[in-house]
Amino acid sequence: MWFGELATERTTGCILAHGVRTGGRAFKKGHRLSAADVALLLGEGHTRVVVARPDPDDVEEDDAAARLAAALAGSGIDVAAPFTGRVNLFATAAGVLTLEAGRLSALNHVDEGITVATLPALARVAPRQMVATVKIIPFAVPAAALGEVCALGAPAGGGPAIAVAAFAERRVWLIQTTLAHTKPNVLEKTEAVTARRVADLGSRLEGARQCPHDAAALTAEIAAALAAGAELVLVIGASAITDRRDVIPEAIVGAGGRIAHFGMPVDPGNLLLLGEVGAVPVLGLPGCARSPKLNGMDWVLERLAAGLPVSGPDIMDMGIGGLLAEVPIRPQPRDAGRSAMTAPHIAALVLAAGQSRRMGAANKLLAEVDGLPLAAHAMQAARDSGADPVVVVTGHEADRVAELAAQWGLAAVHNPDHAGGLSTSLRAGLAALPREVDAVLVCLGDMPGITAAHLKRLVAAYAPEEGRAIVVPTVAGKRGNPVLWDRRFFPEMAGLAGDVGARHLIGQYEDLVVEVAFADTAPALDIDTPDDLAAARATASPPSTDAENGSP
Repeated sequence: MWFGELATERTTGCILAHGVRTGGRAFKKGHRLSAADVALLLGEGHTRVVVARPDPDDVEEDDAAARLAAALAGSGIDVAAPFTGRVNLFATAAGVLTLEAGRLSALNHVDEGITVATLPALARVAPRQMVATVKIIPFAVPAAALGEVCALGAPAGGGPAIAVAAFAERRVWLIQTTLAHTKPNVLEKTEAVTARRVADLGSRLEGARQCPHDAAALTAEIAAALAAGAELVLVIGASAITDRRDVIPEAIVGAGGRIAHFGMPVDPGNLLLLGEVGAVPVLGLPGCARSPKLNGMDWVLERLAAGLPVSGPDIMDMGIGGLLAEVPIRPQPRDAGRSAMTAPHIAALVLAAGQSRRMGAANKLLAEVDGLPLAAHAMQAARDSGADPVVVVTGHEADRVAELAAQWGLAAVHNPDHAGGLSTSLRAGLAALPREVDAVLVCLGDMPGITAAHLKRLVAAYAPEEGRAIVVPTVAGKRGNPVLWDRRFFPEMAGLAGDVGARHLIGQYEDLVVEVAFADTAPALDIDTPDDLAAARATASPPSTDAENGSP
C-alpha cells in the first residue's frame, strides 16, 4: 500500500488518510474518494491531500478483518460486522473461553498491521460478552499476510482458535464429613453456598449428604452418589486434607477411584484434591469452598461444567495468575476496603484497667515479673508484633499504668467505668481505634508469657475472605488468649455489658473461627492470685537489660 501526499486530481479511488472539511461537507478519514469528491475538493481550493492507495494484492481493512474473524471463530462465538477494520467476537452462551494460545501468538507476529486481542484463556464468560476483537491497523494489508494468519486461525485439520465451551447441566452431589465439634449451621451454610455455586454453572445440586469423617463411611457415601447417577461428586471434610493418604483421598481410592492430583498453586484454594472414579470427577474441596468468594476450586468447577478435562498438569499451570486479587473481605461497605492482596491493618488493645481484687491491695499489673512490670510484658509483645496502633486501656491507678505505657511509646485511653468490668474496657479501647483498622488483637495485661511471636502467628492465620475472621490460640485443645477479631464484630463487642469479654461471640460465630495451636502454655496462663504471681516469678528467666529482650 502506498501512503503519502498527492495532487488532488490524482486521488480518485484513493482512501483519505486525514479528515478534510470543505464547503458544507466533511470528508472523514478512511473515506474513498470518488471523481465527484475530487472535483468538490478542487473547487474548494484543496490542491493536495494525504491518501492511502492499496496495491493490487492488498485486502482492505474491513474485508480483511471479516475474513480473519471468520477463520478464528469456533463454536459458541458470534461474529459482529466489521467497521473501521475491527470485528468483535461475542460469546453466545455462558461457558469457558478456549483459545489456541500458541497459534494466536504466532498470528500476532506475522504482520504488525494484523492483530487479535482476547480475554485470558479459560476465562469464564457470559452470553453476549465480548471475548475477542480483530483489528486491522492500516487501511489495507497484503493478501499473502492475511492468508497466513487465516491459516493459523483455522489450519487444515485443526479447529478454530477461539471458541466457547458452554456450560451444560450436570448432576452434582455434595458430601460433607463431620466430627464431634462440627456445627450444624456450618453444614447448612456450606450446602447453600454450594447449591448456588453449582446453579451458576448451569448444573444442579441433586444430592447433599453428611457422614462421619471416616474413610469407610465416606467410601460408602461416594459409592451411593455414583450409584444414584452423580456426574460430579464434591467432598468437603470436617478436617482439611493434608496428605494423599488422608481420609478423603483414601475414601476415593476405596470407592474404586484414583487420585489425579493433590494441591494447587492458587490462593485461596491450595488444598484441593482432584480424583476420579471411572469417568466421574470427585473433588476434595479446600476449606475456602465454604465461602462464596472466588477461589481456585471455582476454576476447576468451571472447566468441568463446560465439559473440559482437568488434569494434574492443568492445575499446576494455574499458578500464573493464581494469586487471586481484589477479593472483598467485609460484608459492609467502607470508604476504602482492603483486598486480599494487601496486608491487613491490625491494631492491638492491652486491657490494663482492672482492680485485681483477688491480689489484695497491690495492683498486680505493676508487680514485677522477670524484670518488668506485669503489664509491660503485654505492652512489649503488642508493640513488637507490628500492630498499629497499640492502645493501652487504663482504669485502676490510671496515672501509673499510663506512665508505663508512655515508657513503651504507646497511647493510653482511660476507662472511667472500669469498675463495671472487662466489657467497659473493651468498649473504651474499641472506640479509640482508627476507622481504617481491619482487625484487633485483644491482649490481657496479666499474661506475661505472651510474646510478639505469639501475636504474629495469630495475625498470620487471619484471612476473613477464607472464613478466618476470629483467630483463637489453643493449648492442648483448650482455647486461650489473646484473640484476634475482625472489625465486623466491633459493634457487638462494644455492646457487651458486665465483667465479661467477647468470648461468647466465638460460639455464635463458630464457622468464622480458626484455632492456632501453641506448644507452650503461655496463651493459657494469666495472673489472678498471689500464688499465680509467685509461680510466675519462680519460673521467670533472669532479667535482661538490652532493648531487644526487655527494655523500652
